[in-house]
Amino acid sequence: MSNGTEVECPKPFLNVAGFDNGGFIEGRVCQPYLDATCCLPCPMTQWAYPDTFETMSEAANWVSVVSTVGCVFLLLSWAVLPVEKTFRHYLSISLTTAVVFMNLGFVIPLAAQPEQCFDAITPNSMKTSSVCAASGMFIILGGWAGVLWVFLRALSLHLQICWQLVVGRNFMWFAQVVGWGLPGVGVVLAFLLSGVSFRFGQTCHINHKNSLADLWIPLLVFSGLTIIIQFATFGYCIKVYLASLADNSASTEGSNMPSYTNSIRTMTPKQAYRRVRRVIALQWRGIAIVLIIIADVIFFSVVFVFQDNTVEAVKNDSTIARPWALCLLANGGDKEPCLELASALVVNMPTVGAVLFLLGMNGIWLCLLLGRWSMITGWRDLLISSPSRSKREFVSVDARLDDLKKDTLTPISPTLARSGMGSPTMHSHNQDPESGRRTPDFFGQTQRYHTPARSFSSPRPPQQPQQATVTWDPTETYARGQSPGVYSQDGNANNYVNPLGMNRL
Repeated sequence: MSNGTEVECPKPFLNVAGFDNGGFIEGRVCQPYLDATCCLPCPMTQWAYPDTFETMSEAANWVSVVSTVGCVFLLLSWAVLPVEKTFRHYLSISLTTAVVFMNLGFVIPLAAQPEQCFDAITPNSMKTSSVCAASGMFIILGGWAGVLWVFLRALSLHLQICWQLVVGRNFMWFAQVVGWGLPGVGVVLAFLLSGVSFRFGQTCHINHKNSLADLWIPLLVFSGLTIIIQFATFGYCIKVYLASLADNSASTEGSNMPSYTNSIRTMTPKQAYRRVRRVIALQWRGIAIVLIIIADVIFFSVVFVFQDNTVEAVKNDSTIARPWALCLLANGGDKEPCLELASALVVNMPTVGAVLFLLGMNGIWLCLLLGRWSMITGWRDLLISSPSRSKREFVSVDARLDDLKKDTLTPISPTLARSGMGSPTMHSHNQDPESGRRTPDFFGQTQRYHTPARSFSSPRPPQQPQQATVTWDPTETYARGQSPGVYSQDGNANNYVNPLGMNRL
């Protein structure tokens, strides 16, 4: 009896001596009892939450399925439809791909229905369940990529609005390296230093060991930087707006003339406000997505870290869970009377449900904010209108050659050729003068002239020369100084006739 193998643990606890060392051993919830160690049956959520917890978790996974379908629709639209229908951008494409990865972490367990427990007291880990490994990998990869791509999106918007920089190809390659390189490194470090296992629900999450250093703290750091950049951009927009209210000078920003300089400091407040307003009007969807995803990630991180620390505290200090354990013993393993005591040991079910549903709805938000009605019409034109437009009447090559010869051999009268009526193209052009290329009216509106700040000149009217006379000296050119000779009827070339005296008697 010294080794505790013959000690029978009270219900519902089980003696650890009857099980081997397979599965995720650190995931067991055990308490010393006499000479033995008694453990709570697996999974722990079955005893700490009501029976509706599994139903709630499955419903959240189905929301992830709907979210994934919406993201796939966006990705297919960006890949197939023309850009004027979708307004695709690599920041939107990459962020949507990251959300798909995160959703796969919930969709895969829903489809595979994995066994959460290795045995009666031990949960499965990534080493004992391939579904667990895939689920945990996609959640960590999607979380890392989602946070980094919203960070890059906020940074891009900040550079455009506050610093008037055009983010081009260099920023795109930098974003691709950071947006996908760091998540890959993060997944490798998380699997090597911490690992994943079934913590609560059918989805595998990162283990407690080293999780703060290799996942939660880096995610919260980038989330904090994103919030700082986003609110700095908002603060600048408010500053520009307030400055525009106090600016009474007229603006020439509406003209098509080139700007005096590319520096934003030379802009008037109204010009800066109009420019900022245009950028926000184009990017408000991206701003909303950044705020939503960052809020979800921070909420999930805080809740999961709190849950993880609470479970670890229960393992290390048996007095924390003693009232709940005594309640289970007193009720013969019936958890219902003890759920109120268990709520002090875990995060309450409404909070966990809110986290799971919000994570699953990220793709739905993307579909609502990044999707456009033109995508629907584009798919309609692609699937319905295109086949009818592609149906053409069959014409043989010989018939086309005959038509070409007929058009080539058709005679054209000289009169029609000179007047341009013999050419069908010219005739149709002359009939419809409005159908040709028209020159825009660049001088239809008169803009007020503003003298530059450091200009020491002013516009002057053209100076008229006094007593200006125009003279012509034939000796300075190759022209003749006298009128040319006139040939007479007898052919003599040197007979000059004065044109003013021809009719003189």
